Amino acid sequence: MSQTLLAGTVVAASSLLFLASSAVAAQAVSPGTTPPTPAAPTAVPAPVVAPGPQADASREQDELFAQLRDAARKNDADKAAALAARLPDYAIPSYVDYYRLKPRLRDASNEEILDFLKRYEGSAIADRLRNDWLLELGRKRDWVNFDRELPLFVKKDDYQVKCYALLSRASKGQNVAAEARVLLDNPPMYGEACAALVNQLVQSGQFTNNDLLAQLRLAGEMHATGPSRRTALLLGASDTRAAQAVDLPAVAMARGIGSTRADHEIYLVAIGRMARTSLKLATVALNKNASKLSAEERAIGWANIALAASLTLAPEAYDDWKKAEGAPLTWNQLEWKTRIALRRGDWKTVRATIEAMPPQQHDEPAWTYWLGRALQAEGRREDAQALYRGIADQNSFYGQLAMEELGMQISIPPSAAPPTPAELAQVATNPGFKRALKFFSMRMRFEGTREWNWALTGFTERQLLAAAEFARQNDILDRMLSTSERTRTEFDYTQRFPAPHNDILHPTAQGLGLDQAWVYGLIRQESRFVSDAQSGVGASGLMQVMPSTGKWVAEKIGLTDYGHGMLSDIRTNIVLGTNYLNMVLNSAEGSQVLATAAYNAGPGRARTWRGLLTAPMEGAVFVESIPFEETRTYVRNVMSNATNYAALFDKRPQSLKARLGTITPRGGGIGLP
Repeated sequence: MSQTLLAGTVVAASSLLFLASSAVAAQAVSPGTTPPTPAAPTAVPAPVVAPGPQADASREQDELFAQLRDAARKNDADKAAALAARLPDYAIPSYVDYYRLKPRLRDASNEEILDFLKRYEGSAIADRLRNDWLLELGRKRDWVNFDRELPLFVKKDDYQVKCYALLSRASKGQNVAAEARVLLDNPPMYGEACAALVNQLVQSGQFTNNDLLAQLRLAGEMHATGPSRRTALLLGASDTRAAQAVDLPAVAMARGIGSTRADHEIYLVAIGRMARTSLKLATVALNKNASKLSAEERAIGWANIALAASLTLAPEAYDDWKKAEGAPLTWNQLEWKTRIALRRGDWKTVRATIEAMPPQQHDEPAWTYWLGRALQAEGRREDAQALYRGIADQNSFYGQLAMEELGMQISIPPSAAPPTPAELAQVATNPGFKRALKFFSMRMRFEGTREWNWALTGFTERQLLAAAEFARQNDILDRMLSTSERTRTEFDYTQRFPAPHNDILHPTAQGLGLDQAWVYGLIRQESRFVSDAQSGVGASGLMQVMPSTGKWVAEKIGLTDYGHGMLSDIRTNIVLGTNYLNMVLNSAEGSQVLATAAYNAGPGRARTWRGLLTAPMEGAVFVESIPFEETRTYVRNVMSNATNYAALFDKRPQSLKARLGTITPRGGGIGLP
């Protein structure tokens, strides 16, 4: 095994010598120490079946259950029924019954469905079936049964059900327009339910043409062709032209501006879509027809162009937003107008735009913090501090920044007393947790997570800490930290910020000169410490390394016997992930913010974003204006995590602001894939 010199850093070969899986108890520890054994008594572990015929039979039953789940997902009722018949004594009978019933929900009698709900009343799977049934009742417009079942639906988190709920009320003559305007903000998610709601509101006169024009703008902005077509028809316009405006904006613009208000709006949608490809062509087209548009329509056109310019951090975005003054802005446009103003240091516009946001957006921690900063810049210190105090108790990116504005630093609160044996025993016997452990043992994380979270309903602070400890002892670290995060008065930050596999990570990070708190903060965001995590695009393991990246890094560090299948090995994953992280850090000239963005979105994009700077920029402003929502959220969380880990490891207060630092215009840097 060779040592490789990369950007002045020697990659220690000792960290590559032993490529074998390691399962160390998940404890938050000081760097370089061995995680201690938990003091609390061992909880009941996941069921382990002894070798032999019984184990073989159990595996066969689990395989049949997995097939049953797949058949139900494909709505293959006959196959699901046949498989369910072969599982009369399965460990989780409620799910066998659910998967037997789900594919034939459209034809099942109300009595059969109600019988299931009664038998499994109060369970997660009963609430899931009620969710499914509410969708079917809404589709049938069976408002009698829908209205009876809706109050019994506990999760209340289904977008379609929410639309059906308003549709039911509207069909009875109730005025739901105000609630609908708040709800109907995501056209790609509309489906039959929300489309029917819009149609009903138009027919009943609750939605005006202005509401429909707003829907058309929103559908165009979110590239939702179906909703664009339907809205155009409700406006009496061409659905074909509306679809072209979204999908083929050049064709739509070539057809001309049209004569009606709806035609104008379709043309403006096309302008906005074209701007995503060519700001110049969109600007020329808007200016060409400016005399045929009203002042408000011209402003809407500029808002569409300004949004596209903002998403590439184009220098003209700021002036485009000025030209959009007076336009009705979508939520996304309000946010990006604010971000571009932040980048310019225009605190007056920051304040005005945030104050123009609807309440539920205005009250989000991000905008609470930035409004505070705007007020502070205007000399309204007391008003700013009142806003900071409102979010400073939130252990999050903006909560931490607010703390620092109040003169505090980020520290770890005193740990609560560990759970007692009695508290742990109570958790271990909870049927919901038992089901969750069974699902996790079969790598059915979606079902396991649903059962786990359902079991937490109504838990006290002590019960939450006990459940988190139970998750730790069963090596389900993502459930441990998410459960512990729910506490508000009693804390155990070793649960919230665990440091597993420290025997591997510490020497590897130390050999590379990496900040161990930052590495753990990144792993926590990447995989929540699920060692076999797989992303939809193929990233694997704790550090979610892509196969192509793993191969490239292995070649760079001289790991000659590397194969793609080794990415699932904990030690290999950490070695490859940390080496790659070190490479992007060197490329970013030591900026953790830039390197974190590069790790998520790719070094090329991070270099582009940095290259657009003309002067040094506050780290928090740079993070807020990262164009990709996923990367923006990712960087926030990683940097916040790293600050907490540093406070935990170093046992002293930390500064998130100092960690974010200042982002300077691009200097040198090595080329990375």
